[in-house]
Amino acid sequence: MDVDLRANRLSVARSLKVTADGLALGPPKNKASRRSVPLNKMAVTALEAHRRRQNEERLRAPVWHDHDMVFPNRVGNPMDHNNLYHREYKALLKKARLHDQGFTFHSLRHTFGTALIKGGEHPKVVQSLLGHASIVQTMDTYSHLLEGIGSDAVGGLEEAFG
Repeated sequence: MDVDLRANRLSVARSLKVTADGLALGPPKNKASRRSVPLNKMAVTALEAHRRRQNEERLRAPVWHDHDMVFPNRVGNPMDHNNLYHREYKALLKKARLHDQGFTFHSLRHTFGTALIKGGEHPKVVQSLLGHASIVQTMDTYSHLLEGIGSDAVGGLEEAFG
């Protein structure tokens, strides 16, 4: 994930993978996974504050391996997903008193998709932002949230052909 705070965007152009040799950066799993996602003001503000803290950590670290990562480990290398989940994410859930609610890291992604659909965003846009390879995946996951869809599917035909 590459972040351009001046353009208020993040780009998904690489993915962290677990290999037999450890962690490695590579291309995302499919063509649709490569995408650019706009950031709102709140996200940009939070990322700017994070970057300032991270720059302070870089200066204090005895060694820093700069891979230009948004969320590296304590020496700048890719963070192991288990460490991210157990050390960081679970601590945040506990602080928010949500630790016993069954939230996984993937729940954040699903919440984003749900909020977009509930906010009236077109499913094709949601597909693009989530990096789904097919609109079928997006619709299978989120169509139950589209209230009233199909409730009067044929009602307008009288007016159109009447």
